[in-house]
Amino acid sequence: MNTLFLDAAWSKQTERPPVWMMRQAGRFMPEYWEIKNKYSFLEMCKTPEIAADVTMLPVDLLGIDAAILFCDILVTAEAMGGDLSFTQGVGPRFANPVRSMQDVENLDVDCLDKLEYVADAIKVIQQRLNGSIPLIGFAGAPFTVMSYLVEGESTKDFKKTKLLMHNHPEIAHALLAKIAKVTAAYLNLQIAAGVNAIQIFDSWAMALSWNDYAEFSHSYIKEIIANLNRKDIPVISFCKGSSVFAPMMATAQPDVISVDWNADLLNIKQILPSGIAVQGNLDPFILYADKTVIKKTILQLFERMRGENGFIFNLGHGIMPDIPFDNVKYAIEVIKEFRY
Repeated sequence: MNTLFLDAAWSKQTERPPVWMMRQAGRFMPEYWEIKNKYSFLEMCKTPEIAADVTMLPVDLLGIDAAILFCDILVTAEAMGGDLSFTQGVGPRFANPVRSMQDVENLDVDCLDKLEYVADAIKVIQQRLNGSIPLIGFAGAPFTVMSYLVEGESTKDFKKTKLLMHNHPEIAHALLAKIAKVTAAYLNLQIAAGVNAIQIFDSWAMALSWNDYAEFSHSYIKEIIANLNRKDIPVISFCKGSSVFAPMMATAQPDVISVDWNADLLNIKQILPSGIAVQGNLDPFILYADKTVIKKTILQLFERMRGENGFIFNLGHGIMPDIPFDNVKYAIEVIKEFRY
């Protein structure tokens, strides 16, 4: 196996930074749309062979150093009883949003059997990878999953979620506790099925104040990580807001902190405890730019991180759907040619 990604995750010395990109098996690839136009998004997630096909696209077309399972962060909420649908151009929707303690009580935590399709997909993907590169599994962090369950859809202001947290914290904590329990079990299911690493996505943490992040997000991520069967499995913690929250994130004892593009990555690395790697943190919008700009910006980051063990190249968040595929491929070529 090409262990470059795993070596960096364990803060070992590597000849160059390994590369994978959040949303690398996504809508910027024509080959993705060839599949997407035949199936609904949830059908893609729930059909192991199709999930494997999509997972393998960036492996075959981009030559990245780690694959990431094709799925969605909201499958845990659906398994618990959320009535989930995806609409093109609108995004995810829950027809039965959670607004009361009764709504929370109606959610099921003994729902792992409904997520077996993910374990099946992992097994198919690992057969296809055939030991070539590691496979990353993932789950959504409780706060981010809660925000979708409470809002019922995507939101820009998180108003309903924050009102629930502030006016009815007991309901919010009851909901978060259930999501955390399911998430830990779900990630352990992925580990048992054969993933080589785990990433926890808190996509909307940047909506929170420091104190609210500590109470309504960090404490539950800490609980999840503590309950993982993580022997030989590096755990990556990502949030939009990691440039602010990284010191607190470190106390949950992940192996890697994935950093958004608002911070100097070396500064973050140097304030973290020894042995915690960093992942990131290119602004994904750079990938719209001319190739000379892409190369210059990547090499600037690499020079900044020269001499640091424990650095995985990634974006500060996911690839946007209209980024030119050729630019992404070029960025990966630049990275793979680099040597310390």
